[in-house]
Amino acid sequence: MKKLFFFILLLSVSLSFSQSKSFKVSGTIVGEDNKQPLESATIYLERVKDSSLVTYTISDKDGKFELVNETYDDKLNLFIDYVGYQTYVKQILIDKERIDLQTIELKISNTLDEVVIKSRAPITVKKDTLEFNVASFKTKKDANVEDLLKQLPGVEVDEEGKIKVNGKDVNKILVNGKPFFGDDPTITTRNLTKDIIEKVQITDTKSKSEAFSGEEGDKENKTINLTIKEENNKGVFGRVAAGAGTDERYELAGMVNLFDNDRRISVLAGGNNTNSPGFSFGEIQKMFGNANSMSVSSNGSFAINGRSFGGGQGITTSQNAGANYADQLTENIEVTADYFYSGSDSENETLTQRENILPDSRFFSDSRSRSVNDGQNHSANLGFDIEVDSTFLININPSFRWSTSNTSFSQDEETRDENTDLTNQSTTGSFVQSNAQNFSTDLDLTKRFGNNGAFLKFEFYNSINKNDSDDFLTSETNFFNTTDDDIIRDQFTDSETENKTLRLSSTYRLPLKAKELFLDFQYSFRDEKRTNLRSTFDRDDATNLYEDFNFDLSTDFQYFNQENTPSIKLTLRKEKWSTSITSSYVFRTLENRDFLRPELSLKRNFQAIQLRSNFNYRFSPKSSMFSGYSLNNSPPSLSQLQPFQDVSNPLNTVTGNPNLEPTNRHRLYMGYNSFDFQKKTGIYSYASINFTNNQVVSRTIVDPETLKRTTTYANVNGNYNAFGNINFSKSIKADSLRTIKYDIGVSASYNRNINFNNEVQYKSNVTSLTPSIGLRFNWKKVMEFRPRYRMSFTKNTYDIETFEDVDFLRHDLDLNFTTYVPKNFEWTNTIDFAYNPNVAPGFQKSAWFWNSTLAYSFMKDKAVMTLKVYDLLNQNTNARRRATQNYIEDRQSTVLQQYFMLSFSWKFNSLGSKGEVDKNSFFFFD
Repeated sequence: MKKLFFFILLLSVSLSFSQSKSFKVSGTIVGEDNKQPLESATIYLERVKDSSLVTYTISDKDGKFELVNETYDDKLNLFIDYVGYQTYVKQILIDKERIDLQTIELKISNTLDEVVIKSRAPITVKKDTLEFNVASFKTKKDANVEDLLKQLPGVEVDEEGKIKVNGKDVNKILVNGKPFFGDDPTITTRNLTKDIIEKVQITDTKSKSEAFSGEEGDKENKTINLTIKEENNKGVFGRVAAGAGTDERYELAGMVNLFDNDRRISVLAGGNNTNSPGFSFGEIQKMFGNANSMSVSSNGSFAINGRSFGGGQGITTSQNAGANYADQLTENIEVTADYFYSGSDSENETLTQRENILPDSRFFSDSRSRSVNDGQNHSANLGFDIEVDSTFLININPSFRWSTSNTSFSQDEETRDENTDLTNQSTTGSFVQSNAQNFSTDLDLTKRFGNNGAFLKFEFYNSINKNDSDDFLTSETNFFNTTDDDIIRDQFTDSETENKTLRLSSTYRLPLKAKELFLDFQYSFRDEKRTNLRSTFDRDDATNLYEDFNFDLSTDFQYFNQENTPSIKLTLRKEKWSTSITSSYVFRTLENRDFLRPELSLKRNFQAIQLRSNFNYRFSPKSSMFSGYSLNNSPPSLSQLQPFQDVSNPLNTVTGNPNLEPTNRHRLYMGYNSFDFQKKTGIYSYASINFTNNQVVSRTIVDPETLKRTTTYANVNGNYNAFGNINFSKSIKADSLRTIKYDIGVSASYNRNINFNNEVQYKSNVTSLTPSIGLRFNWKKVMEFRPRYRMSFTKNTYDIETFEDVDFLRHDLDLNFTTYVPKNFEWTNTIDFAYNPNVAPGFQKSAWFWNSTLAYSFMKDKAVMTLKVYDLLNQNTNARRRATQNYIEDRQSTVLQQYFMLSFSWKFNSLGSKGEVDKNSFFFFD
């Protein structure tokens, strides 16, 4: 019966294809005023019957365009939009396969003598803004903003909700120009529905003061602004969901939004014990997100990529609640505010095996640890934008954070020599209670002068971080085959830390040529003060109280970092390109006052030049390149500079080096991005190289008898790393219902690091190559299939014979399949396979990780019942291997295991006319 049903479905679709007509509409667009071709004009076809979009494209640099598609209609309406010109409208007959419209001249817009028609163009390309008309992009009816973004050309959204536009990261999402629940974009993209959005606008990221002053902002990151339909700016909408499953798994979530023109209020709350990060309604492909999906992690700049598969570390029960408020108080004052609470209880057990490499020998360490954590976090943010007049803007942004946590930790560790003889072992148990507060204020004052681009800006930032903790510790370290005494500790430590930061800066822009050539004069001041009071007491055997002060494990110091930095910046802007160069000179003073050990106090003065330059070229509104160079100077950290001997770890004594020099990092980068709307192809590439002088590295000596370590720090030269990637994507429309998109990419990196091992200096080189290929097949209203395969090659080489070169190979296969038939059902499967042949014996080398969800929609699509299965094959694992310059480590920890869950979700909406479901639309597509 199932086979018969599927055969009838295919036959019906095939018959429908035979009745459609293929066509190709072409032409050239020029301006009537100067007869010059118009690049990036939007050309689109609509059905005469219902004005629904058939297809669209963008004109090329010669003004030429082609529209290729299929239709059942005998005639279609053609529209051409270009900023500054009147919309061109023409009805064309689909009476032949090729239709050449020759040259089309657009008239200059004149609102005094023309009837203004609101544009329905799918895409509008402006100088610095790409705008999408939401109504032109079809999605399932209950789609959220993330589902919408996945349909937009040039926009990519990964499983974690991270967004890229033409290869550049999106680091800010706004709703009507205002933030929505702080810095978590997934709260916006996964919980606001598509049907309230009118436009999606994409621009380079700018702060409000940068936009007001006319600065260029961040060319390497993008901002998405979601504009709400005018009729949807008043009303209430939201969603509630609840689910229960096997192994006592559960999820709860609710969100209510009140929009009243300029006033916007949102409230949310939720909780789960399924490792769902942040806030979500438990959609299986999003709820599992980055907390439980297979991932490749990095273990530092000097190491190769971590080799991991399976999902997450530990099991977390979380609760969250929050509120967001935005309003236009007066004509000149905007206010935003949000509060968010999150609480979590987590448990994790970790098993680690490490092979430590010395120039003339090896030793091995095994450990098993367990941690239990209970944490509570509160955050609140305020924002005031006060436009005193058209030339003066004040931005005030105070924020507050408060968190508490209780952590229990235990660990057993053994170390064996090259002959596998037991050399030392240790047992540790601790309980830590901590309380942290942070308050910060960010104030910007921006004053513009005239119309040539001159401005004066003053920025003030102040923050105070406090952390208090109580730490109860018991530990025992035993040494074998040596005369060293065992180390037994039973201690209580009271810690108080405080970090105060003050940053001031002022900038004056002098236009050398109006709106084109600028000279910026800037001065910045930074003052940072850290206080660290750590009092450790041993338990008195007689009184059984913690009252014996332990001098060696206690600290009382203040650390000061003061910087004065004058800068000068030259900026040149042209129509298609811009460039700037900034030169700074840093005067830095580092001081450490040690009140327990006054003889270890130190004060160092540093001076250094810093440079930054960039060049951006826009070949067309569809393609651009960017490049830059920077020289940055950073001082050693306090722990690296302090001559204080830290003996808190019985197996590793660390002593700072007060003679360390600051680190200089040279970075050279470039990138190219292009998306051709006619050919539906995109190319994104990036390359960078970094050279580091005076890199601070660890210098460790291992005692051959006890295998105890003594560590200090040193400066080295000769470290560098290079990275590059390129990705090509293309969309192919097989017919009016089926599309195929594929992407091919490769990334490569090379790292060279200078290291010390038992006083032997050597070089380690890490080379990696990762090719990948992905496919996305979409059959409208029927199914979507997205396979992706990735292979990773990594090689570690060393310039000393006693270190063996290490090779790694890893395979990753992701399969994502969704079907929308039969009616009212949606079945989604996410299958990940990883094969890692290099992990040690006893660790799982491969695993299939399969999540599945079956959703049924009813009550006019307002309610959804969902059955979810996590880890259907019950193979979840996160075994991983990583290698650094002096060890190879295998690690495995607790993961969430298989469960089944049934959940219910209900949406409500009273926003304008769109609050009601369109009865004439298909189930999954409007």
